[in-house]
Amino acid sequence: MWRCKDCGGDFTRRSELLKHYKLNHRHYGRGHTYPCTYLNCSCRLKTWNALLSHLSRNHPAQRTNALSTFKCLVCGYNQLSGEREYFQHIFQHLKNKETVTCVFQNCEYKTNIYENFKSHKYRKHSGTVNIFKPEICSVEESSASVTNDISDVESVGSIVNLDTDLGIGVAENLEKDIELKIASILLKLENVYLVSNAAVDELLQEFSYLIGSLSLPITQQTVSNVLQDHGCQFDIPLVEKLASALSETNPVKKAIGKKGPLSSAWRRKAYYKKHFNVVEPVEYILDQKNNKSFQYVSILKTLQQILDCQTILDQAVNLTTVDKEPQRTCVQAYRSFFDGDFFKDNGLLSKQESISLILYIDEFEICNPLGTSKRKHKICGVYWILGNLPPACSSALSSIYLAALIKSNDLKYYGYEKVLEPLIKDLTVLEQYGIFVTKLGRTVKGTVQSVVADNLGAHSIAGFVENFSGSYVCRFCTAEKSEFQANEVRSGTFTLRTKEVHADHLRILDENQLDSYCGVKSNCTLSKHLTYFNVTTGFPPDIVHDLFEGIVPFELALCLSVFVKKKYFTLCALNEIISSFNFKWADKANRPHPVALNFGTKKTVGGNAHENWSLIRFLPLLIGQSVPCEEPAWQILTDLKDIVDLVVSPVHTEDSIAYLDFKVSEHRIRFQEVFPSCILKPKHHFLEHYPHLIRQFGPLVALWTMRFEAKHSFFKRIVRNIRCFKNVLHSLSERHQYQIAHHLHACSFTRPLLEVTNVSTVHIDVLNREISSALKQKSSLDLVCLAKCVTYNGLNYKCGMILIHGSLGGLPEFSEILQMVILQDKLMFIVKTLSGWYVEHYRAFDLKTSPDKEVKLVEPQELLDAYPLADYKIGRMRLVTLKRYVHV
Repeated sequence: MWRCKDCGGDFTRRSELLKHYKLNHRHYGRGHTYPCTYLNCSCRLKTWNALLSHLSRNHPAQRTNALSTFKCLVCGYNQLSGEREYFQHIFQHLKNKETVTCVFQNCEYKTNIYENFKSHKYRKHSGTVNIFKPEICSVEESSASVTNDISDVESVGSIVNLDTDLGIGVAENLEKDIELKIASILLKLENVYLVSNAAVDELLQEFSYLIGSLSLPITQQTVSNVLQDHGCQFDIPLVEKLASALSETNPVKKAIGKKGPLSSAWRRKAYYKKHFNVVEPVEYILDQKNNKSFQYVSILKTLQQILDCQTILDQAVNLTTVDKEPQRTCVQAYRSFFDGDFFKDNGLLSKQESISLILYIDEFEICNPLGTSKRKHKICGVYWILGNLPPACSSALSSIYLAALIKSNDLKYYGYEKVLEPLIKDLTVLEQYGIFVTKLGRTVKGTVQSVVADNLGAHSIAGFVENFSGSYVCRFCTAEKSEFQANEVRSGTFTLRTKEVHADHLRILDENQLDSYCGVKSNCTLSKHLTYFNVTTGFPPDIVHDLFEGIVPFELALCLSVFVKKKYFTLCALNEIISSFNFKWADKANRPHPVALNFGTKKTVGGNAHENWSLIRFLPLLIGQSVPCEEPAWQILTDLKDIVDLVVSPVHTEDSIAYLDFKVSEHRIRFQEVFPSCILKPKHHFLEHYPHLIRQFGPLVALWTMRFEAKHSFFKRIVRNIRCFKNVLHSLSERHQYQIAHHLHACSFTRPLLEVTNVSTVHIDVLNREISSALKQKSSLDLVCLAKCVTYNGLNYKCGMILIHGSLGGLPEFSEILQMVILQDKLMFIVKTLSGWYVEHYRAFDLKTSPDKEVKLVEPQELLDAYPLADYKIGRMRLVTLKRYVHV
């Protein structure tokens, strides 16, 4: 009996299960995988061919009725069904330093060293026929052939079982399924991989010729051979007619051949719209005479489309069932927007059942921003995500949806009121009437939770002044810029902007016909038309632009100038250290860039947000040995690193918020002492608001612009591929909607909790005694899977990585991954405990091997922080630096 791990269906043969995969689980989207068909194997493969290769390598088929079983002479285990599995078991004994005798006849070689045994096996027992010792290998005759014959795998290419008498209706449904599969592949080629329509047309023409005219003689020969083998009398015209009929009725050829539904770009578009539920963009005219327009995608239609997907609906919070509420573990914990005061005060979102939307507005260049096309094709994009989804789901680019694309020049000329008119109409309907969710069988209302944008974009749509060199530059309080240098936010000197205060400012602005008042220049378009959205509660700060592209590169440049001036090191030496530093695993992807030669005059080290984050995180390890502990500028940088770690934390408590408030204040005082002539930037003032804003919005890292900005790359890729700017907004929005339709059809926006591609199956008794005992308490299975690389909940774990799994004396406890065990699709880490001592100068922990050298079993739920870390050798120390603040 075989069982589908995705839907739970039972099958009598492996070939039936594999055919079921091909027919019912269309895993064409990125991030989706095929699970191995064996229940005791937890591997998931990215492609269909990889699955077949895995079955062939790791689960070899038995072609005879003879079943070979192997017995281990070390531990006595006798349920090893194959030579590969047997040697994996033996190698595990050797890795535990247990003595093993050679398994082949007439050889008494013994060793407890893995490399020596492997070398002996290669030199003495390869290239000749070797016989296992009789006490090791035994052969049993079976009355029935093994069901997992390799022919089952080879026969998967034939979707229809020839032994089954199919009715006409079944055959027609199967033909439609094949047609839909081909369409899904072509949809992905055109709108995910951005292959041109002309290239796809030519590919289909050539492929149609190959499976039609060119393969006709082969089909004729095959039919003739089959008829001859079965002793049938036939003539040549009959064979030709049969071969021609088979070729003409081939469902693939009928789909892509001449006049087929997928044969041309126009026919394919019509097919996509009919079968993939594409929400098409609509062109709205701004100025008919001057040919000015923009593209809008209905939020209501897109919401109905995505909420019709059961996978999305199952993960939605505050939406699925009436009695399901957002998870709130304790009153003082801030884990998401649902824990913030603004959510609790919202009359619609705080209800048990509502739809929350997060909008994003930003401008981006689709051409070279330095060439002659500068600003000519600059576009403003309005995106949105479903706020009900957990962060792991909403951060996927396929979960970020398009609302509108507008030329930046048109937006500036016509204004937000005109451009956002269709969007506001849809949001008003959502607030007042809601949308009917078919799978829930009822109508659900919703509204905008917040608008994410950089400071310029937020001030622009919110109606605040966009000049950050003026007097009023803060959208959170009414402080004047001249007061930033003398007063802190925590002192209570400044008046926070509230609904009442903002209403008074708008009234004064209107009565006195002023251009601006206290930083307010107009009413917010969204706040004016939406009942449950207010400008003072709907625009969170953006830590990407405030910290990683603002304060961090600015203060790094100031402090590095001090270090170079005091000759702790030269700029060339620093860049050499950065280039040669051996970053490990995930740290490699965002390694910091070399510092530019003119960083001192520009007062910034440049770089993007990821690079600057990496530089402030690893700078203590890079230059910590060269800078003395008492250096004041060093204290500024290390304090800034502490602030960054706190701000990017996905979970906050009142203690961590109070600690952040203290660190920001302390950092401000030190900065003004070391650089008295340097005026604080507005972003320093915004940072001082963060402790209060975390209580209002929840963790700010959930509302940053990092993932939204990654969405811009899709539109830039389209422009590079199509190389056409005629009605470019329509081309971009249309391609995007086809891509979203593909992702929803393939359910490619979610990933399995556990993904692993290569495992070794060993007996549980081979493992460490304590580990073996702990595993037996969790399961009655004798076999477990060991893996060296695993992806769990979107994070990649490898042997040698460092985990935080507990706390001792207010400090986190560390352990090193030795091996990963997969038991009944559950992940557990075999770890070696380490002793960690905090080194304040490096803002890192010095790891030592624990005196008791304890090896233990740790589950992912027991980790204090799920993010895996890497250790680095600095002098005689083995240091590990945290990615974010950890609550102990």
